[in-house]
Amino acid sequence: MPALVLLGAQWGDEGKGKATDLLGGSVDYVVRYQGGNNAGHTVVVGDQTYALHLLPSGILSPGCTPVIGNGVVVDPAVLLSELSGLKERGVDTSRLLLSGNAHLITPYHTTLDKVTERFLGKRRIGTTGRGIGPSYADKINRVGIRVQDLFDESILRQKVEAALDYKNQVLAKLYNRRAIAVDQALEELLGYADQLRGYVADTTLILNDAIDEGKVVLFEGGQGTLLDVDHGTYPFVTSSNPTAGGACTGSGVGPTKINRVIGILKAYTTRVGAGPFPTELHDEDGEALRTIGGERGVTTGRDRRCGWFDAVIARYATRVNGLTDFFLTKLDVLTGWERIPVCVAYEIDGRRVEELPYSQTDFHHAKPVYEMLPGWSEDITGAKSFDDLPKNAQRYVKALEEMSGAPISAIGVGPGRTETIQINSFL
Repeated sequence: MPALVLLGAQWGDEGKGKATDLLGGSVDYVVRYQGGNNAGHTVVVGDQTYALHLLPSGILSPGCTPVIGNGVVVDPAVLLSELSGLKERGVDTSRLLLSGNAHLITPYHTTLDKVTERFLGKRRIGTTGRGIGPSYADKINRVGIRVQDLFDESILRQKVEAALDYKNQVLAKLYNRRAIAVDQALEELLGYADQLRGYVADTTLILNDAIDEGKVVLFEGGQGTLLDVDHGTYPFVTSSNPTAGGACTGSGVGPTKINRVIGILKAYTTRVGAGPFPTELHDEDGEALRTIGGERGVTTGRDRRCGWFDAVIARYATRVNGLTDFFLTKLDVLTGWERIPVCVAYEIDGRRVEELPYSQTDFHHAKPVYEMLPGWSEDITGAKSFDDLPKNAQRYVKALEEMSGAPISAIGVGPGRTETIQINSFL
């Protein structure tokens, strides 16, 4: 039985929640392996819509165990609020497992994130202001606080004191902000201990044992490939590794145990936050994609920047993730265009470039080279098989598959749980 990674192949917001939910009934464990509550998944079940920020999408699938891995940074207040909201809607949340090695987002991380972004002004990165970056920075600097520290008040106090010795100097002297009291931060963190204790587990051991026993484990990435801190459009990236390699470090499961890597592609392209975006549209087509596609951030509420499909990015995602399959989402949004442009290459200083440039300068100056594909006007939301799609929609899918370098095994033709065409089984 397989272990699968499911990740975004663009700048995030590709519809990973729908893809995870499609597999949920056949999966024993769904694992979030990186990011924090800066990510968001929307899952539609019947007439119910769920916006998940920190919890794996598998929490909505009966019999599936959702896991928050060691690579995630956790805001305990957000986690408990999300759990409470689902309980109120009748969702069983008792199966959740939380790694004791996951790092915590504290109040001082959130404060620093917001004041730093404001201080940067025009040079700001476009963070969500939720303390993600500062928490990961503390992790790398070895002064972070982990979930397991909540259960040892002595260790927790030592770590909070050490962190605030420095951070209060920054807040007061650089940003002219009030210092954070150690006792105040400590009291808030300790208040979460009893509420979280029942979820905390050695998730690395549990997941490896599950795979050895033939269980199906799905690793669910937040954000997308082009937001990866190592492989994305740096510095306009997140603070973790949404790419396939992050699934291993963020869960404690080795790469030899992973059988399949599925990339989620939107039938066009979107991006939230600052940074280069070669196919971005500033016209009525961009506004139409935004409106028809409901392109508003699940977590931030910000409008997404919209553009045509970028095959250069898709090929790059195939390469750096070792993708075995694609799940193409939101094909229905393109219904009604007479012709649909697809970016097949870039023009940079008069040169045609067909692979993502490694130079930040080159990428900032990249202009899209488009190939025009015929559109369709028929409603495709009721399509149950590939043959049910209009011929031009079939041609569009086949063209994207050829350009992207991996087979398209499923197609989203609407927002609902059942509005998916599965061409090849992922399991």
